[in-house]
Amino acid sequence: MMGEQRVNSQKQSPETSAGLANPVLLLSLGNSLLMGSEYMHKMTAPGFTVSAFILLLHVSFVANYPSGKVTKSCGGMIPEHGHTPQSHPAHNISVSQKTFRPGDRIKVTLSGPPFKGFLLEARDAENLSGPPVGSFTLIDSHVSQLLTCEDVQGSAVSHRSPSKKTEIKVFWDAPSGAPNHITFLATVVEKYKIYWVKIPGPVISQPNVPPFTTPEATIAPMPTVPSVSHLTRSFNASDCGNKKFCIRSPLNCDPEKERACVFLSFTRDDQSVMVEMSGPSKGYLSVAFSHDRWMGDDDAYVCILEDQIVHIQPSHLTGRSHPIMDFGDPLEDMAWRLVDGVMQCSFRRNITLPGVKNRFDLNASYYIFVADGAAVDGRIHKHSQQPLITYEKYNVTGDPKNIGGSHSLLLLKVHGALMFVAWMTTVSVGVLIARFFKPVWSKALFGDAAWFQVHRTLMLTTSALTFIAFLLPFIYRGGWNWHAGYHPYLGFIVMVLAVLQLLLAAFRPPLHDPRRQMFNWTHWSMGTAARIIAVAAMFLGMDLPGLNLPGPWKTYAMIGFVAWHVGTEIILEIHAYRLSRKVEILDDDRIQILQSFTAAEAEGYVFKKVVLAIYVCGNLTFLTMFLSAINRL
Repeated sequence: MMGEQRVNSQKQSPETSAGLANPVLLLSLGNSLLMGSEYMHKMTAPGFTVSAFILLLHVSFVANYPSGKVTKSCGGMIPEHGHTPQSHPAHNISVSQKTFRPGDRIKVTLSGPPFKGFLLEARDAENLSGPPVGSFTLIDSHVSQLLTCEDVQGSAVSHRSPSKKTEIKVFWDAPSGAPNHITFLATVVEKYKIYWVKIPGPVISQPNVPPFTTPEATIAPMPTVPSVSHLTRSFNASDCGNKKFCIRSPLNCDPEKERACVFLSFTRDDQSVMVEMSGPSKGYLSVAFSHDRWMGDDDAYVCILEDQIVHIQPSHLTGRSHPIMDFGDPLEDMAWRLVDGVMQCSFRRNITLPGVKNRFDLNASYYIFVADGAAVDGRIHKHSQQPLITYEKYNVTGDPKNIGGSHSLLLLKVHGALMFVAWMTTVSVGVLIARFFKPVWSKALFGDAAWFQVHRTLMLTTSALTFIAFLLPFIYRGGWNWHAGYHPYLGFIVMVLAVLQLLLAAFRPPLHDPRRQMFNWTHWSMGTAARIIAVAAMFLGMDLPGLNLPGPWKTYAMIGFVAWHVGTEIILEIHAYRLSRKVEILDDDRIQILQSFTAAEAEGYVFKKVVLAIYVCGNLTFLTMFLSAINRL
């Protein structure tokens, strides 16, 4: 494919310092992660990385192949850009001599107006559709590189980078057994929609051979360009489930009234089906039929905005790679509309297209993808969010239905939900109870103090939820995800710390054992580290394509949660300090994390309960915001 396109001075016990230093750490982390999240958001603009309909949607050569390794285009030398090549060459091929013998080295120069990509080959002048002849030697390896075509190393030359260039010089080495007459052909890409295919160069000949006769040109018919009309009104969702097979997100949204409505409908008409697609888009909308929930080997259709005109183009996907635009099977009744950032396009295609490659039989059932993203000068960038994918396979030409889809797979949604529950709520409440509520709930419950039973239950719940959530991405991906940045690594560290905390707690020394002090510090340190890293992992995970919670509110909500928890710890710490001042002599045991505070502190149990109740309500509010957002994906 050819074209352009393109991570204090006083020693304090853990119990005393945890309430003061830890909130500061968390608040500082929240501020830095906010800046980091905004930075990552900028860095993940369309066209930055990894992902698909799942990873990438690009169609140009220089961005798809910025290194110029376009061996797959050796034969036809045709970019798959969805545009018609220019008819009048603006570039020139020149040679250092007009005759050659086997073993000769001839300088070949490609020059002209600035261009970004190129492919240069030598062919038999009497058989231009034949394989490349001979091999090339580079003069400047910084701007060009050799390709292996037809298993012949160096039989073609292409660009090394998408930087602009005006001249390329290489040597062509004539092979033994070369044809009598050789010509050089070049495909040159100036920009995505402006390129020339097989620009002919001069013919060079061996001595003492019959003169070259230009073969009679055969003009290939140009592909039929179907007419495209302009939609005069928005699509109507009133027939969904009755006459139309509709996919909508949010479910039951109305494209006439809701700008954020993603709408896709199929209306069968005898042997054809009318497709209507609508949604907010900065550059393109696309729909694909797939045999599974993964990108690859799919039948796709793309509506691309270029110069304030929407082009509707069939394409196909091969593996987890870029879509390839198709020609020769034009769609019918194409129309489009752009209003307030909403793109709408429609087209008709036959239900069955026998003999047409890459087009699926729409009498069968498929998963259906809807994706959108940015496009510049007709160049498609990575989709702006995870594609909308139906929950199961559907036959769009069967009985009309009204269904929804999800921008995130169920396993990833459950993964995110469980991690939020574990590291926003259960662990946070468990830490507060262990630190501040020992005297409040000191009575025995099933053999141990009530506070300890609650603390242990919440921590065991946290570890169990973390373990289950940790496994889900592995089940979904079938292994480690190497394209998720730091998130999986931080999650792995959190999982390890959670397991170590359980093992450490199982071997907790008795209350007055000399090793208890070391246990307390270790237990506190590991728990605090796990919580901070978990918050960082949640910040990063919210922006990953598998979840990608919408809008900037998620960052502010997460910072709000951190501030809410830190504020509560500070209030309870100040309260405990003021009560402790009423006592003339503090018990030495107060420095122990798991020891009860003084009797004076227990006098404030009503205040502590009120603070805890308010904290839990606020905590659950933040948790509900995130769980609701995940559910709406």
